[in-house]
Amino acid sequence: MALSSLRVLVVDDDFLARSYAKHVLDVAGYDVVGAGSGLEALQVVKQPPTFDLFVLDVVMPQMSGTELARHIRQSSPDAKILYVTGHSDQLFTDRGALWEHEAFIEKPVSPEALREAVSLLLHGTFKNPPAAA
Repeated sequence: MALSSLRVLVVDDDFLARSYAKHVLDVAGYDVVGAGSGLEALQVVKQPPTFDLFVLDVVMPQMSGTELARHIRQSSPDAKILYVTGHSDQLFTDRGALWEHEAFIEKPVSPEALREAVSLLLHGTFKNPPAAA
């Protein structure tokens, strides 16, 4: 499956962090959509087509990334979720452990680390993105 046909939803209340992740994954060849909150993400998820991966900030106002993941899993139990956080202690306080098809990466994250984490969740291996034009 071509990377461009894989859809990723990036949810982060920090505009710069969200824009950064969207840019990195867009350049890597993914079809990327962003949302600035859990509530916005729930509205985006209701619209087809579906997403192959969710990149979620853990600590956000109104709805945490872990709470958003619970909502996503109600309609997509096998959803692949990458938590991107500067608060991994909060993630494990909220969750205790990660489920199958979940991973986390600490902020700040390099472009290479983000691409690798996404690739591992989606493909089970690291696929090098096409060279940027």
